[in-house]
Amino acid sequence: MNIEERAAAAAELKATGKCNCTQSVVKVFEDKLPISVETLMKLTAGYAVGMGCMESTCGALIGAVMVFDVPQVLTDGKGTPRISKELVQSFENRCGATICKDLKGIGTGKALCPCPECVRNAVLSLGEVLGE
Repeated sequence: MNIEERAAAAAELKATGKCNCTQSVVKVFEDKLPISVETLMKLTAGYAVGMGCMESTCGALIGAVMVFDVPQVLTDGKGTPRISKELVQSFENRCGATICKDLKGIGTGKALCPCPECVRNAVLSLGEVLGE
């Protein structure tokens, strides 16, 4: 599965309500991660509605960083902080923010990026940073 297919599958998981934003991102990389799907779903269950229930980091972005942070699988442990920063910047460029409440327009009434698109953009940002 290429990165565009992974992004589309992740957006579909979120849009259909099968997974939260974090789960949607990590689930489409289950073939690359040495963790069972059941464990992945449990590890990512608490990040629904942005970390801190919309007051903090978007769950889709958290999921992308989680996928990246299995260094022996994807990156051989090289440059994790630097690449995480690049991932955050790429996501913000695509979505307009990294904080869930800002992305959803809580307080402004103007959503910057709907959740399925945040999920898609998190996967695409991860692909960009990994050179896929």
